[in-house]
Amino acid sequence: MTTHETVPTPTFTQLTRAEDATDAVRRDLAECWTAVINAGGAVVPMGCPLPPVSPAHLAPSVDALVEGLAPQRRRLLMASVGDALAGWVLLRRDPHALEAHYGTVNHLQTHVRFRGLGVGAALMRRLPEIAREEMGLERLRLAVRAGLGLEDFYRGVGWAEVGRWPGALRVAPGDDRDEILMSLAL
Repeated sequence: MTTHETVPTPTFTQLTRAEDATDAVRRDLAECWTAVINAGGAVVPMGCPLPPVSPAHLAPSVDALVEGLAPQRRRLLMASVGDALAGWVLLRRDPHALEAHYGTVNHLQTHVRFRGLGVGAALMRRLPEIAREEMGLERLRLAVRAGLGLEDFYRGVGWAEVGRWPGALRVAPGDDRDEILMSLAL
């Protein structure tokens, strides 16, 4: 991006039911997730081969994610720039009464074509509003892998590190990383 170009403002779409996800939306989600995984980001879902992956590899995971949508339990927030899916994130509530006031954030992804434009930050600024006003949540949590600087990104959008599981994630033999636990009061 040159200095005279304007950073696009994403528009948001929220999916709360499986029937909201058209075939085109499912395809866009799989393509975004594929691009992110192949660029070295995002956790590869169970049952999916190690990178490089294709959208066909991710389609079952997208379908499972979408089929679990429910207005008060699980929502998908998507950011678009023009007609292109620029990123997405999943927000879910635990059904157990002890944790029903908490939401968990998973799968924040920015398509590689839109990295560095503030799409991820825009999603993370919009998500707490949805969690609080539409789902009645009081706090959000997420976990990130150490060694990628992700904790700095989340701190920059208001999250606080609340703990770590040392060496909890084995990226490769001899490459164990901490799982960083983060929280955001709503």
